[in-house]
Amino acid sequence: MERFLPLFTAVPLLAGFACLLLKRAAPRAAPALSVASMATLLLLASAAAIRGEEGVAFAGGWGVRSSGEGSFVAGIALVLDGLSRLFLLLVAVVGTASAVFALRYLAPEEGLPLFHVLFNLLVAGMNGALLAGDLFNLYVFLEVASLASVGLVAWRTGGAEVEAALKYLVLGTLSSAAILLGITVLYAATGFLNMADLSVAVSGGAVPRVPLLLAAGLFVAGFGMKTAAMPFHAWLPDAHPSAPAPISAMLSGLLIKTLGIYALLRVLPVVTGMDGDLRAVLTALGLLSMWGGVLLAQAQDDLKRILAYHSVSQMGYVLVAVACGTWLGVAAGIFHAVNHGLFKSALFLSSGSLERVAGTRRLSGMGGLFRRAPATSAGLLGACLSISGVPPFNGFWSKLLILVALLSAGQPAMAGLAAGAALMTLVTFVKVQRKALFGPLPARLEGAREVPASMFLPVLALVLLCLASGLLWPAGVDGLVGSAADAVASPDGGPGAVRAYVERVHGGGPR
Repeated sequence: MERFLPLFTAVPLLAGFACLLLKRAAPRAAPALSVASMATLLLLASAAAIRGEEGVAFAGGWGVRSSGEGSFVAGIALVLDGLSRLFLLLVAVVGTASAVFALRYLAPEEGLPLFHVLFNLLVAGMNGALLAGDLFNLYVFLEVASLASVGLVAWRTGGAEVEAALKYLVLGTLSSAAILLGITVLYAATGFLNMADLSVAVSGGAVPRVPLLLAAGLFVAGFGMKTAAMPFHAWLPDAHPSAPAPISAMLSGLLIKTLGIYALLRVLPVVTGMDGDLRAVLTALGLLSMWGGVLLAQAQDDLKRILAYHSVSQMGYVLVAVACGTWLGVAAGIFHAVNHGLFKSALFLSSGSLERVAGTRRLSGMGGLFRRAPATSAGLLGACLSISGVPPFNGFWSKLLILVALLSAGQPAMAGLAAGAALMTLVTFVKVQRKALFGPLPARLEGAREVPASMFLPVLALVLLCLASGLLWPAGVDGLVGSAADAVASPDGGPGAVRAYVERVHGGGPR
């Protein structure tokens, strides 16, 4: 599989370049190129997941070199393990659904080639960040994805869209600066950028405690802003509503996980370690996000702003779970992050369809849409049940596992707070269903019609995945999710997962 790892970034980059070349000659080919690009990634990621592939690819064939002080990684390493494998599959699934949805959602006059150039750059950046084995290239790919997403947020160039993109750009620049400064601190202290080499240096006591704590704090702030954890969330409630629906699905379903949650899971355990103080900070951020997001969502009438605030809240669950420091907590957090990617993408795509049907995103302007758009409404209903934690959908099982992990870690008060936030989430989405789908149909919507099949079928596919992963969750936790958790934490609480990462990288190339 090692020789195919560069394809995860090369395929979307080539597709984006082809969209640019065909901007004038065949502008309508761009959507098909994006769908083909995402389908190719889905095949690659599915094959890697089914076969349980792991491996390391070295750019330029440099590999691992020896010196008088031991071995070190020369050049760029792309690392595929249980964690990156699962998130690559999530990117491919949601990316494919979003690309198909965009076929009829975007009008030809909206500049399709340039949209799909940015769309493919966004995917290439996320995939590169997932595979990067060193901090600098993680930062580079993170910036590629961030800048592409800024352009997509501002796509329709209205006043609100440009304002949201500017806010996103400013706060994103601050988060990137914090991450880059953290990388600089570690490089100055060790002379390494590769995460495996950094782990060896840190575990060997080569890094003084002060620069290590400084780097960890900068990473928490930088990646925390990418995650949209409170109080670093200010960009998200504006960016998500302003972006086109397929991009909102990508931002909430993927970006805050690949550039936020995944990066935290990859960098902190392997590079800086997860001590009690760091876990306490993550717990505080998670608790604030969980409750702050769900309470702010209660006051919203705009459907996309409700969904945006619930992204903040749901990431709070993930942070609280990961901060337990146990294998079960990490597995539950990863499971919920993946589940959130599925049901939140379905919700944002549904919001785009409902806006097309009703001519508004405001719940106060909707009602009775189940009778006019049954397929779209069924997709929204299924996604609402999943995020609300209604069994047998996947959201129920991941939230339950988080509660079990918190109780097992001796945190009953935190488990109670998480259960309370879950109840508030249920209240929110009961309101969404009642106001949007049921009740009297406004007179102005008497002529409303269902959206094209290419818009509701991707949503229904995501909802079916939510249902399937809920029904088959034990196999998922033992399989894909369990392998991802094994890459972060060892079941016995020891450093085995970090050692395995180091050995995988150092054993992956010529010496």
